[in-house]
Amino acid sequence: MASGVIRLHGSDNVVIALQDLSAGSKVEGVDSPLPGPVPRGHKIAARAIAAGEQVVRYGQIIGQATANIPVGAHVHSHNLGMGPHSSDYAIGSECRPLPPLEPRSFMGFHRADGSVGTRNYLGILTSVNCSGSVARFIAEAAEKDLVLASIPGIDGVVPIVHGTGCGMSGTNEGYQTLMRTLKGYARNPNFGGILLVGLGCEVMQVPDLVGQGRLRPDGNFRYMTIQGEGGTRATIERALKVLREMAEVAGRAVRAPAPVSKLVVGLQCGGSDGYSGITANPALGHASDLLVRMGGTTILSETPEIYGAEHLLTRRAVSCEVGETLLERIRWWEDYTARNDGEMDNNPSPGNKRGGLTTILEKSLGAVAKGGTAPLSGVYKFAEPITTPGFVYMDSPGYDPCSVTGQIASGATLIVFTTGRGSVSGYKPSPCIKLATNSEMYARMKEDMDINCGDVLDGVSIEAKGEEILEKIIAVASGQQTLSEELGFGGAEFVPWQIGAVM
Repeated sequence: MASGVIRLHGSDNVVIALQDLSAGSKVEGVDSPLPGPVPRGHKIAARAIAAGEQVVRYGQIIGQATANIPVGAHVHSHNLGMGPHSSDYAIGSECRPLPPLEPRSFMGFHRADGSVGTRNYLGILTSVNCSGSVARFIAEAAEKDLVLASIPGIDGVVPIVHGTGCGMSGTNEGYQTLMRTLKGYARNPNFGGILLVGLGCEVMQVPDLVGQGRLRPDGNFRYMTIQGEGGTRATIERALKVLREMAEVAGRAVRAPAPVSKLVVGLQCGGSDGYSGITANPALGHASDLLVRMGGTTILSETPEIYGAEHLLTRRAVSCEVGETLLERIRWWEDYTARNDGEMDNNPSPGNKRGGLTTILEKSLGAVAKGGTAPLSGVYKFAEPITTPGFVYMDSPGYDPCSVTGQIASGATLIVFTTGRGSVSGYKPSPCIKLATNSEMYARMKEDMDINCGDVLDGVSIEAKGEEILEKIIAVASGQQTLSEELGFGGAEFVPWQIGAVM
């Protein structure tokens, strides 16, 4: 870092502005004064770049110049576009196991199947949108119920409502994806009990959900339909009685020491900016490596936002099967977007671009940094149960609430979320730690951001910041509330991935 810019790799032909730079500014590594202003987080041509030439950041191709770019010029959407990117997948060529670390522990809720939760909620899970309002009515009644209030040890009652469950095929990929998602939430160890509420006539039938295997190993599971109970009021009355019984069981769970190897952490980013791949994402990647070295599990997702950087993951795959499974998901997405008149490079979003990101290749290279350097030990479909410890990948859209929904259904008991623009959200039942990529946004939104990673630009090392994130993860897993929890987030972010026609 020097004179207000940073060069991320020796082979880069761009540098990144660390502050707003005016026309005429002189910066180190650029031979000419800047011909025009460049906002912080944006790219500057370190040398003249000819039209059609590859633009390189992180030592990787992020696109092609669409016009001649003079030295010192602002490099962005007006002169940089998509171009060919690496297809040298070299599966397993850089798969190097990390040395183990001394085990750490946290205070969690031990479940009957051997998993350990970081929270102890009761959940009201809905099979269909038509039962969503009644689920919310039940949760509101539960908050006022004196009997429930007298039972200690429960973090709250969470209505899990969504916009689908009917008007869909009962056999296709979309149906199976929703089925996995609902079953995954029912089994998440952050729930001490689950009440499933349906309407009765929907496509996603309650008996089908219940009949495909025991939804909770502890047996603290009940279900009902509004039609079967005799309407709204009768369902609320019956549900309150059931919740009281379930709370008695769930309340017996108490926090007890558990090894960090029992943690399952979802890695997320949203509202990214030009600093995401420099500060918060690599710092989270280091924290991920530390967790994996202690036997924990971390989940990277958002397939449209690893597009163009998938070769960095396949090279770390523990087997050809794992690498090929990831590439199969990439091909599925190429087909999925094509048949829905979309493109894999329709990212970044307007906010991402204002923050300095130009192409999906650039965004993906920064996003993959959240996954650290550990071997890729498994690749899973959306909401598929994670059965392999270590660093794994779960397929999902890049839309944050939907992606996190899949991670929690796959077993994530804690989410760590990096943001440069200032995303605000929470994901009950799993607490969400927010990492700010830059100090300016952190100062402006301090009540929403748990950790500032912007100080990496001031000289704090990625390793030190990763260790700070790890300590926060352990503290939150042990019961410390995140800022999003204190603000009450988490009631509106359950977003199942809706695949297929709405009929």
